[in-house]
Amino acid sequence: MTVQRNLFCCLLLALCQAAQSADILSIEVDNNKGTYTLTSEVWFDATIPQLFEVYRYWDYSTRFSSAIVEARDLPADEQGRPLFYIRNKGCVLFFCQSFERRGYIETEANKELRAFADPETSDFHHSNESWRFVARDGGTVVTYDLSMEPKFWIPPGIGPYLIKRKLKKNGSEAVNRIEVIAREIVPRGQQGE
Repeated sequence: MTVQRNLFCCLLLALCQAAQSADILSIEVDNNKGTYTLTSEVWFDATIPQLFEVYRYWDYSTRFSSAIVEARDLPADEQGRPLFYIRNKGCVLFFCQSFERRGYIETEANKELRAFADPETSDFHHSNESWRFVARDGGTVVTYDLSMEPKFWIPPGIGPYLIKRKLKKNGSEAVNRIEVIAREIVPRGQQGE
C-alpha cells in the first residue's frame, strides 16, 4: 500500500509541476501618431539563464511565434555587437504584410537584453526592444518593452486598433511556448556541467 501511495504522490507532484504555465501579469499596447508601444510582464516557470537563452538567440523565435517566419543570429559588427535578422509576416483582416528587421543586440548576461533595428536595413523607422529578467516566486519575471514605428502603410482608422489587438494576441499565444522551450534547454555555457 505504501508503494502505491508513493507512486500516487509522485504522479500527483509531476502533474502539478507540469500544470505550471506562464502567467501574463500585465500587458499594455498603445499607439501614438504611428508609434506603437507594448509593455508586458510575464512570470515563467523557468530559470533566468533558460529564458535569457530563448530570448537572446533569435533562432528560437520561429518556434514560439507564428508571426516570425525567419530569424537568425548574424556575425558581430565592427564594434563587436551581435547582429540579428527577423522576417515577420502577419495579416490583419484582408491586409497582409511581410516585413524585416536587422539590427544589433546589447546584453547584460541574465539581467537585460536590448535589440535595436537599423532603419537603413529594416522596414521600421525605429524598432527598439528590451527584456529584463528577475527571479520571483520560484520562477522568472520577464518585463518586455517594445517601441516601433513601421515604414509600411497601415490602413487608417481601424488599422491601429487591429495592430494593437494583434500584438496583444500574438504575445499571449507565445508565452506558454516560450516557457516550454526554456524548460527543455540547457543554456549555452552550462552544457556538459
